[in-house]
Amino acid sequence: MAANKTDYTDENVTAFIEGLDKEQKRKDSYYLLELMKRISGEEPRMFGPTIIGFGEYRYKYDSGHEGTAPLLGFSPRKTAISLYVHTGGESQAHLLEGLGKFTMGKACIYAKKAADIREEALVKLMRATIDEVSKKHTRL
Repeated sequence: MAANKTDYTDENVTAFIEGLDKEQKRKDSYYLLELMKRISGEEPRMFGPTIIGFGEYRYKYDSGHEGTAPLLGFSPRKTAISLYVHTGGESQAHLLEGLGKFTMGKACIYAKKAADIREEALVKLMRATIDEVSKKHTRL
């Protein structure tokens, strides 16, 4: 079975944020860092080279593939901020209403900037995600 390509590293989160090329991306990153830290109760850590993760859980798919992932996370990408705050399940679909201006991947939310997302709705979504992940998987 193939090993995970992404895992937590010892890279410095602040150095990563300070290395971002746009001031708005740095501001949005610090805002999301503080918000996710408060909601998760976890310290931020680099998950791979570009994702800032909070907390950790172990998953195992029916296929046998298993690994670890952050409870919550984000990545300030070139064209949008990737928010890892959603399980992708139907049980959370109603939590996306009123979230703001975003697009969706399978379980990832893309926003051009943090101001496009309503904080109150994001907090509800993050709490629901932590609850759902904690019920289905082993938190580390």
